[in-house]
Amino acid sequence: MTADNQDVPLNAIRAFVAIARERSVSKAARALSTTQSSISRHLLVLEDFLGASLFERRGRMSDLSDYGRLFAGAVTEPLETICFTAHRMRRRNVGDVNRIVLRTSLATFASHILVPHLDAFSRDMGGATVDVVTSLAAPGASDRFDVLLTRDLSITEPSDHWEIYREQLVLVGAPEHLKNKTGSPFRSLPILSITSRPDILPTWLRAMGLTSGDIIAGARVEHHYLALPAVLSGKCLLVAPEIVVGPYVRDSMLKVVDNTRTPSGMHYRAYALDRSANPELSRAFCRWLSRLCRTMPGGELP
Repeated sequence: MTADNQDVPLNAIRAFVAIARERSVSKAARALSTTQSSISRHLLVLEDFLGASLFERRGRMSDLSDYGRLFAGAVTEPLETICFTAHRMRRRNVGDVNRIVLRTSLATFASHILVPHLDAFSRDMGGATVDVVTSLAAPGASDRFDVLLTRDLSITEPSDHWEIYREQLVLVGAPEHLKNKTGSPFRSLPILSITSRPDILPTWLRAMGLTSGDIIAGARVEHHYLALPAVLSGKCLLVAPEIVVGPYVRDSMLKVVDNTRTPSGMHYRAYALDRSANPELSRAFCRWLSRLCRTMPGGELP
């Protein structure tokens, strides 16, 4: 048996776990891209360190001894967790060092605010490229992205974060449909419902001191980016984040109904992951995005 102060042979444990999983030294060697003799040496080192036999060999097959089963049960899951975490947090060696991937759950915000301004970020950063992917699903530990932009998702891995917008809601409609309306236009024009944001309309109604019986219920639309064309061209109203409809209001394509602005309680945040292959570019993007939002109508942080 080896001395008590000898370092734990971690490579030997990795080889042992492979043999236990494959039930074969040759298969374990292929799985680890090494030779059978190397795997066998690791196994001898580990058995010498532990002072016990780990396998009962029967020809080419290897069955775990009682002690081996006990040891495998104790070390397999922690070892797999370590390997998985190391792969997940490894900084990728990508060919394009001036490129990041942005993942966001805010499809309308991305299409109406972010994407139209990405050229400005690219120019500021010497031609940097931002790949944009949208998903409503919670990010997984192995998902490949550098920055997360979200309102409602959480992230637990190491990252820096920025609060970029505290959502404000407004009621908007086409100017030609509002110009002759006095008082409360929502009593004569239907308000669309956004099924992907079922919280918006009830939140706005409560803030306005109204109930669902005080308005005309309009069509149900899945996303704001689908509802906007209906409001621009049809006789209906929409409650939406002010930052999303702000450009249309600025260009006089939509008009905000007076005294209908209220906070929703939702905050937009950007996370720059520590495991990013380009952490400095990711942080620079989050800072740029925060500045961009402050220039948008309704984008000022209180």
